[in-house]
Amino acid sequence: MHLLKAPTLQHANLHGQTVSLSFQERSHLLAAATCGATPACAPPPSCHSSLSSGCRAAQEPVVSQNLVTDDVAVVEGETAIISCRVKNNDDSVIQLLNPNRQTIYFRDMRPLKDARFQLVNFSDNELRVSLSNVSLSDEGRYVCQLYTDPPQEAYADITVLIPPGNPVIEAKDEVLSEGNETEMTCTAMSSKPAATIRWMKGDKELKGKPKVELSYDKMYTVTSRVTFAVSKEDDGVPVICIVDHPAVKDFLARKFLEVQYKPEVKIVVEFPQGLTREGENLELTCQAKGKPKPQRVNWLKVDDDVPSHAVITGGDLYIENLNKSYNGTYRCVASNPLGESFDDYVLYVYDAPTTTPKPTTATITTTSTITTSTPNPAASQDSRAGEGTPRTVDHAVIGGVVAVVVFAMLCLLIVLGRYFARHKGTYFTHEAKGADDAADADTAIINAEGGHTNSDEKKEYYI
Repeated sequence: MHLLKAPTLQHANLHGQTVSLSFQERSHLLAAATCGATPACAPPPSCHSSLSSGCRAAQEPVVSQNLVTDDVAVVEGETAIISCRVKNNDDSVIQLLNPNRQTIYFRDMRPLKDARFQLVNFSDNELRVSLSNVSLSDEGRYVCQLYTDPPQEAYADITVLIPPGNPVIEAKDEVLSEGNETEMTCTAMSSKPAATIRWMKGDKELKGKPKVELSYDKMYTVTSRVTFAVSKEDDGVPVICIVDHPAVKDFLARKFLEVQYKPEVKIVVEFPQGLTREGENLELTCQAKGKPKPQRVNWLKVDDDVPSHAVITGGDLYIENLNKSYNGTYRCVASNPLGESFDDYVLYVYDAPTTTPKPTTATITTTSTITTSTPNPAASQDSRAGEGTPRTVDHAVIGGVVAVVVFAMLCLLIVLGRYFARHKGTYFTHEAKGADDAADADTAIINAEGGHTNSDEKKEYYI
């Protein structure tokens, strides 16, 4: 790999240009080429006093405050950029060494025969080199070296990232029953560094138990295990395994749950919309859903038989010309291999509606008139369980009618009293004059004859 010859003062670089080197630069170049070819930088016999000092400097690097570089993380197969930068450079030579301390670039020349290394930028203050198609073997510590007295070094660690393979979800049970527990595992294979696995069930995060294994080729395999119980609401919900790794984003796998559950039953009143009354028709629909789908749906009447003329079609129940003998609880029952469920409907048949009578008027031939009307109470109740009792009489209405009647009678008494007061009677009594002096009643009557003319008037009043 000795591309440089000591006697020459000129050297052709990779671009076909001729570069003039001073004696000091030529000496440094020879020392770098000799030490670069020897990984341990052991001084060869030809290293004399002037060159052996360069070897000793390579063996004992001094970290400089003027030479800087950066660590690089790159995904396998992509391109890494290594930059050696110098602050306040005094025309000193910059070179880049690989982890085996072989010279990759000396100034803008590439002694190492690896075409994957390409010069990106060269100036007095920077040497920037690209490494394409990075592999795991390229990982290690690269050295930026500045030829000062003593030489200065800075280190750039290249970390090669290897993304995991596609995550794989495995389920213990493909079909689940409501209330049971299940277990799932997710595996992310052959990654560097080790991946991290998270679990989601719908929008809820699950806690998994990870296990990390390191293979002989320094690759990591991560397996995460999660256990959870399912309900009927989980049917069709996705369980997602999310793999977090520096080399990939949004790396995930999902599996949809299939949960079986017993039927859910609900009775819907299609007709009538209000009260169920005598003479009307009744139509009920039984809605049943489950997984698997309910195999059969039955109608029955609790503690009695369904009316003989009732029509049952699938989940529909139809009864014509209702009467109060049909009162009772009607039940819809649905079943599948996981069990059965039911829903009840309580039927209460009300009286048929009656015609509302016209208001009646009673008039007293004095000065007050009282009007009374017969109320027509109408209930609006559903016939479902707990709502089928008739409405009680409204006592407030009866109390109001009684109050009106009492008030009318008081008014009548007042009017009659005023009437008789205005038509008071006046009459005279004629007692015999001198009757007070008569010895007995006969004498008084005899003496009173003819005595009316001069007798005093007496008035009496009667109320």
